[in-house]
Amino acid sequence: MSKFGVLVMGPAGAGKTTFCAALIQHLRNNKRSCFYVNLDPAAEDFVYEPDLDIKDLISLEDVMEEIGLGPNGGLIYCFEFLLDNLDFLTEAIDPLTEEYLIVIDMPGQIELYTHIPVVPTLVRHMTRSGALNVNLCATYLLESTFIIDRAKYFAGTLSAMSAMIMLEIPHVNVFSKMDLVKGSVPRKELKRFIDPDSSLLEDDPTEARAVTASADTLGIDPSGAESMMAGGSFKRLNRAVAQLIDDFSIVSFLQLDVQDEDSVGAILSYIDDAIQFHEAQEPREPIDELENSYNDEEMS
Repeated sequence: MSKFGVLVMGPAGAGKTTFCAALIQHLRNNKRSCFYVNLDPAAEDFVYEPDLDIKDLISLEDVMEEIGLGPNGGLIYCFEFLLDNLDFLTEAIDPLTEEYLIVIDMPGQIELYTHIPVVPTLVRHMTRSGALNVNLCATYLLESTFIIDRAKYFAGTLSAMSAMIMLEIPHVNVFSKMDLVKGSVPRKELKRFIDPDSSLLEDDPTEARAVTASADTLGIDPSGAESMMAGGSFKRLNRAVAQLIDDFSIVSFLQLDVQDEDSVGAILSYIDDAIQFHEAQEPREPIDELENSYNDEEMS
């Protein structure tokens, strides 16, 4: 029996847990079943209590105290421990039916998706090539305020592209917190960020300011970070990153405002298409629809 799930990923502060809460609320409003999995061993505050929480197996706080690792090393240790105890996931997820959407909230350490094979190994276990047979897609959140700093935007886009290549599952890339940039970026300009345009670096307003105000005139230390980020090497690096993204041409973004239920619903529709959720659902007979409506009226 097929199962369906979404892996919610992205850098720290991108709004992953907030999106999970909005998605769960939307699913409940539309009478859809969901199973909420928290795989962030440092997360503490939830709008909806997870149905399965990695902290019941291992927590980052315990790892840091008992083993003496820092937060980054501790997160990697937690995921390696999870890979050694995959029954923790299997026993909880295996009984779920195809009516459920499994919502998996991931930590914000992007190295887990882009540099080391921990999350790819987990994904292989969960998908059709592994034990759980989950039709899984990844939703990669990038904070919309990244578009204010174009170098930061291309770095974030590169991390999304790297995750797509490493995980080898369908991806839905999303600009989160769109309410923070509404009105500050013209719609025509925003389209260039939705479908990454390498020429954005050619007319970068921050670069233009750096040219007119050199480090010498401002009295800034030439070896300092600010001077280095305005230097030729940094510009060439950004252009190389932008060109790489343009060459692959696999990344584009949707827009999300979690305060707007229609916006959340639009993201969910892309997720459903990616995992072919609706194609696997049993068609309901008209009499079933009537009975469900009657039961709903009785409960209210």
